[in-house]
Amino acid sequence: MPDFSTRDARIAALKTALEQRVLVLDGAAGTFIQNYKLTEDDFRGDQFKDWQKELRGNNDLLQLTRPDIIRDMHKAYLEAGADIIETNTFSSTTIAQADYAMEEIAREMNLAGAKLARAAADEYATDDKPRFVAGAIGPTNRAASLSPDVNDPGARNVDFDELKDAYREQIDALLEGGVDLILLETITDTVNAKAAIFALEESAADTGIRLPLIISVMIPDQSGRTLSGQTPEAFWTSVRHANPLAIGVNCSLGPDLMRPYVDQLSRIADTYVSAYPNAGLPNTMGEYDETPDSMSVHISEWLESGLLNIIGGCCGTTPAHIAAFAKAAAGISPRKPARADFSLSLSGLEPMRIVA
Repeated sequence: MPDFSTRDARIAALKTALEQRVLVLDGAAGTFIQNYKLTEDDFRGDQFKDWQKELRGNNDLLQLTRPDIIRDMHKAYLEAGADIIETNTFSSTTIAQADYAMEEIAREMNLAGAKLARAAADEYATDDKPRFVAGAIGPTNRAASLSPDVNDPGARNVDFDELKDAYREQIDALLEGGVDLILLETITDTVNAKAAIFALEESAADTGIRLPLIISVMIPDQSGRTLSGQTPEAFWTSVRHANPLAIGVNCSLGPDLMRPYVDQLSRIADTYVSAYPNAGLPNTMGEYDETPDSMSVHISEWLESGLLNIIGGCCGTTPAHIAAFAKAAAGISPRKPARADFSLSLSGLEPMRIVA
């Protein structure tokens, strides 16, 4: 078996695998956790039994209070065929954890979450199927370019530096915990994404470790724009300077409504493309109706059309969905990134990429 004990070896293996086949990302964490019907006591555990605020629903806390559930989740997705599993750290920033008065616990959540995912991935890695850990970073519950007050469009409840500092703490803890790459996902505000990118660059400069980055944007409806107003093409133009390993779309929409945005990114991006849709739109009960079979019809068409390099699932998807996606992806050639013309260079900056 090849030695995947070092991060450099795993990153090299990841890049090789992306050249050879379509990789499978895991599915929803929240959907998996909801099946346990956890109580307030489950979230509190012994460590936080006297906490001053209600903690039920703080799924990121479970790596500290119910690590058995998070461990089981990772193993279920790995057994389903996932090549990449995400840490359970979507909301593990000081900004998001402020809702629970747990800002001081955020770093511990990230470190524990990364270690749990790393141990599971290492357990399932084989010589012909290495497994990788993506440090999951969500958008936070505050936006730098959107007002929290409909009566005051200029109001803001967070700024760039606050976001950058929160993301930096998260990135450093995920790095210490052993992740192979960073997954900046469900992006609703491009300024937030830029703050996370800045934090990643700052971390790389200070630590000497540059992790691959996947950037995944959310298009919330059929308007074809992010919440901060950008089309997929405009968003790509805004973040391409980060030289991501992959650019993609996730959340909000099912595969039928998401396809146009995957297609747009696939046509213009000179990097790999990822997608992980919801299991359709929520029904009147807030549940998701798309089955593994019904979603696979769409996913198979995406793959056969050469749109993707990474496929996974978001809200409502389960290990059964991921197993179906892995089956659909088997034997399919990965998308070839669009060519780029490096024709313009500015002093001190990377060349501007002009897509051919």
